[in-house]
Parts: sequence; C-alpha cells; structure tokens
Amino acid sequence: MAPLFALDIGTRSVVGIILEEVNSGYHVVDLEVIEHKERSMIDGQIHNIVSVASVIEQMKTLLEERHGPLKKVSVAAAGRALKTGIGKMSVDITEHALINTEDINRLELGAVQKAQQELLSSDSITSENQYYCVGYSVLHYLLDEDEIGSLIDQTGRSASVEVIATFLPRVVVESLLSALKRADLEMDALTLEPIAAINVLVPQSMRRLNVALVDIGAGTSDIALTNHNTVSAFGMVPVAGDEITEALSSSYLLDFPEAERIKRLLFNEDTVVINDILGFEQQLPSQEVITSIMPAIDRLSESIANEIKRLNNASPQAVMLVGGGSLTPALTSKLGAALELPLQRVAVRGLDALSEVTLAEHIISSPALVTPIGIAIAAKRAPIQYMSVTVNDKTIRLFELKEMTVGDALLAAGIKAKQLYGKPGLALRFTLNGQEITLPGSHGTPSVILNNGESVSSKDPICNGDSIELVLGEDGHSAHAAIEDVTEIQTEMISVKINNQTVILKTEVIVNNSPRDLQTMIQDRDDIQVHCPFTLRDALHILNEDSGSHGSLQAVMLNGKRVHLKSKPPVYSRNGFPISLTSQLEDGDHITSEQKSLTTVAEVANELGVQLTEQLTVAFNGTQVTITKPRFSVMLNDQPVEPTAKLTEDDQLKVTPLTGQPITFSDVFAFVDYQLPAGSATSYKLLRNKQPIQFYDQLFGGDELEILIT
Repeated sequence: MAPLFALDIGTRSVVGIILEEVNSGYHVVDLEVIEHKERSMIDGQIHNIVSVASVIEQMKTLLEERHGPLKKVSVAAAGRALKTGIGKMSVDITEHALINTEDINRLELGAVQKAQQELLSSDSITSENQYYCVGYSVLHYLLDEDEIGSLIDQTGRSASVEVIATFLPRVVVESLLSALKRADLEMDALTLEPIAAINVLVPQSMRRLNVALVDIGAGTSDIALTNHNTVSAFGMVPVAGDEITEALSSSYLLDFPEAERIKRLLFNEDTVVINDILGFEQQLPSQEVITSIMPAIDRLSESIANEIKRLNNASPQAVMLVGGGSLTPALTSKLGAALELPLQRVAVRGLDALSEVTLAEHIISSPALVTPIGIAIAAKRAPIQYMSVTVNDKTIRLFELKEMTVGDALLAAGIKAKQLYGKPGLALRFTLNGQEITLPGSHGTPSVILNNGESVSSKDPICNGDSIELVLGEDGHSAHAAIEDVTEIQTEMISVKINNQTVILKTEVIVNNSPRDLQTMIQDRDDIQVHCPFTLRDALHILNEDSGSHGSLQAVMLNGKRVHLKSKPPVYSRNGFPISLTSQLEDGDHITSEQKSLTTVAEVANELGVQLTEQLTVAFNGTQVTITKPRFSVMLNDQPVEPTAKLTEDDQLKVTPLTGQPITFSDVFAFVDYQLPAGSATSYKLLRNKQPIQFYDQLFGGDELEILIT
C-alpha cells in the first residue's frame, strides 16, 4: 500500500509527513519542517501563492529523494481561516404558532443566512457562494424577546432564534489548489485543521460530550467544540505562542530566536541560561522567568477562555490542548480557572493520546505534531470531497465539510429564508376614534422542498447527484375589512318615542373628514371616527329640547327682594322606569317626562338654603321619635301660612327668624302618647343616655331618653 503524503501549511512553516497504514494503526515514516522564506501566509489564507508553492515544491523534492515520487497530497484548511458570525431571525407568530420542527429548522436556516450576510457586508463580497457553512450552534430561542427552552407550540407575538455559525471562505480552498498545482501536486483529500485534530483525539463515541479542543500555534489559537455527537462550532483568537515569546524578549532583552529557545526550555528545565542582545549571560530559575511573563500567560488564557464561552454559550465539560503553544507553563491551570473547571478537566494531549500511531526513531514526540498527523489520518479516514447537486435546475458544487443537508444546498444556491414561506399578506393600518389599529394579513403557506421528487425537510441529508426542487408556497392575503367589522356596533339606526314624538337616531361615520357608512371598506392609513348618538341626551338634541325646566317657578319676592331660583330638570322614564340622560336607548323605547316644579313654601325655602324648622331624631323608651320645631315664621301675602302652602310667581313671601329655646326633653311629649304618672306617692327619673336630665335640658340627635318610674 502506497504511503500517504500530507502537508500542514502553517503561518510560519510547512510540515510534511509520510504516513503508512499498518495493521489497525498508522506509522509516521518521515516528518520534515521547512520555514517560509517570507510572510506568505496570513490568518490561514495564502497571500503569496508563488512563495508558498516554492516551499511545497522544496518539501516535495526533499521527501521524494527518500521515498520516491509523490503525486498526491492531503492538506488542511487552517482553522484560523474560519470566520464566525452571529445571526438572528424572527417571525411573527400572532396568528401562526410554530407547530413542528421543520418550522424551527427553517427559522434556524434564516438565522445562519443572516450571519452569512453579515460576513458578506463586512468583507465587501457580494456573492453568497463565497462561503461554505461548516456548522452552526443555536445560542438562544426567544419568545417575545425572552429566552425560552423550546419554541414548539408556543404562542405569542414573535419567535426568534439566534445562532453562531462558522464559515470557510471559498478563496482559502481555491488558493490551496493553486499552490499545489504550481508544485505539480494533486489534492488527494482536504480537511480542516480543527477537524483533523478532533478526528484523532476525540473519536465519534466521545462527541456526545461537550469538549473544546484548542490548537495553540505561533500566531493563532484555533478552537473546535464537540457536542451532541457532532463538531458544533469553530473559532480562533489571534493570540498564541508568539505572545509568550515576545514577552520573554521584552523582559530579558532577547532576540526572537533566543526567546523562542528559552520558552521551549521553561516547560521541562528547572533553570535556564539566557544570553541577551548585549552579550550578557545569566542563569535564572525557570519559575522566576515564568513569573515575569505571567501577564502574557494570563492574556493568552483569558482570550482562549472568552472565545470558548462565546462559541459554546457556556463553559465546556473539558478542554484538550495541542500544538507547540500548549506547553506554555501554567496555561492549563489558568485556563481552568478562567473557565471555572477543575484542574484535571484541562489537559495537554500529545502523541501519547494516539494509541494507534507510532513514530520513526528520528522523530521526537511533541504536542505540535498532533495536528499534522491528524491531517494525514483524517484525510485517509474521512476525506472531504466535492459533491454536485441541482437546486431548481441550477448545479451547485458543495464542499463536504460535514454531513451535507438540504439546508446546506439551499444556502449554497442563494435561496433566501423568506423564499421558504409564501409572502405574508399586507397589513392594514388605520386609526379608529384616535386609536391606532393594525390588522395583519394572512400568513403564506410554507414552500415544499422535494429531493428527487420526494418531500423532505431542510435538515435531511443529501448525496452527490441529488436533484432538489423548491416549490414556492402561496402568498398570504392582504388584510381587508369594512368599518362595521372593526366596531362593536350592532345596530346602525334605531327609532324611539319621546312623549309620543318619533325620533330617529343614526350612527355617524366620518372617514378622513368625509361622511361614510358602516359598510365602507377600510383603506390603509384611514382616519375613522365612529359615533353612536343613541343616548337620551342625543334624542332630546334632535328634538331641539334641552333637559332644563319647563314651566317651573323661576323667581319669588323674598322679604321684599326678587330672588331667582335654580331650575329643576324634568324626570324621564323609559317604559315606566327612571332613566338618565346618558342612558343608551334601544329600538322601540317609549320615553316620557315629568316636570317637577318648586311650588310650596318649604321647597322654595329649602332651595334657598333657609331651614324653616329644626328637626332631630331621638329614642324615647326604646322608640324612635322625630321632633320638629319651627325656627322661622312665614307670611305669604301678609298672611301666616304653613310650609306646605303653594306659591305663584307674583306672591310676596316674608320669612322671619323666631326667638326660642332649642329642642328640650319637654318637647318630646308633643310627639308621643305618654302621660306622666299622677299621685304624690309615685316618683320618676328623667334619663338621657343613662344619665339624669331635666325637662328643659337641650337634646341632640341620637340621644336615648328614658322615664324611670321609682
């Protein structure tokens, strides 16, 4: 079996590996590292194809001298080339609850597309197919902007999903292909660096666990996360081993190569010998050197921890560290503290974790070799291929970074999330009696997705050669309504009788300052005023009657002066029962009125605030008694009269205060049938509220009076 040739094209160097499959494992036959001659790789993307191709060609020539001709090579796209974006999609569910998982799937697909659009706008790229979506994770489901566990069967105003999605720019793949072609090599298989490391360190059986794998290189730290049996997210921070090297260089005046040498010694040596740029040599304890660069180690651990929590929306269950930078002293403990994980949950994984891999004698084991070896093994075990499918008769080429789904094909074909549903009908907005009202249009029906003629969901897997068809759903109907549909008016016109006069009451409808009727269809932005003049006051207004007095006494001559009196309104009855002016009338009501006039001396005096008599109520021997005593003398046309005497407009009324005692115990006997006991042998006591009292002591309302025979 021919050996497998793999390349790890990094920021600073290119690693070449010759791998052989032996029995149930792998043997690394040869490994070489060649530094780039110039900075031709930036953030995982080839910026100088010619320069990178020359290094690849040099590596190819070197290994061909030892192992014969090499025609095909397995490579990896750098994790630092991955782009991560957050997208949010919301839908109105006021009249359409999300009732099944496909509704949620399409909502998630729309959120991924939003994240993709954010990347396109930030990168000034206009074509949607410039990115491959390599995975996404749901951050939150939201109902009316409040976080919720599941949206299935929920009701409310809006449903939203927020996702974090990872994309690989197409240009990264294309530039890799170009560099290999220049070196006369054919791409045998392609993988992603984080996937390569995960494939050898985290087998499929472990991916149900939430584990973070961090590949700490020179310029960047690449992150991959597993959860729910899949690789759930990827990320990168531009902080890595060079951060520590630069801190050493600044602290001890070292050139970069010397600082890099010292950094590698700190992990295993108790003391280190340092030669600074001035030629001075000093021997220092490793712990002292580590303490001096601890701020840089803190920055590295915090940057990695923050990105893991952002991608995972929480701390994972465990963290695996690979790459040369993973040997940074104290990094595992710092990272564990930042993620609030026990120390044993953060560990550096080297080649000892690859039980099925053996090394040639001249190759020194190091965590830095995990990713290059992983690339070779992953390319052998699970090579990423191109697949071709058609979407609505348009051929789409997909890069199989994972199990491809119908949703991936729709994304690659530029199908917008809104095309997955028929357009909702236009809403109708108007004001009714000053209140703004919106009537939503009906929802469109969902589009049907067919794969090879059979109905599928957006998360169903696809295969090479599949034919996908999107049958667009029907658009919803625009909202429409008549004025009578949005009011609670049951009757447009009623007829009533007031003192046997017929009155017709009609509903008043004004639309944009013009009279209309209830059957008028509402137009967008209409200003509608609806008034139902169905009260007794409205009916009297139509009759040109007011609710004031008619024929009642208007003024009298009191003590020689003309005094005007307040008018008394009529009393209205409906069908024999009292009714107020604001009462709503109904069709067929009969209304009668009765005028109550001020006609007696007592009524006029009361209206003018003159109390002709004093009155109070007491209890006498357990019985309620009301005592009345005149306080004014009343003369009508110079004749004394009782308060019940009738008045006319021309009458002369004279009211004179009387001088007299207040109401006393003796006044009670004028209002009760009681005789004091006769005979000198009988004695009695007068009591008020259980206390002795005399006949001429003043009484007050509520007093309890008794005559006690002794």
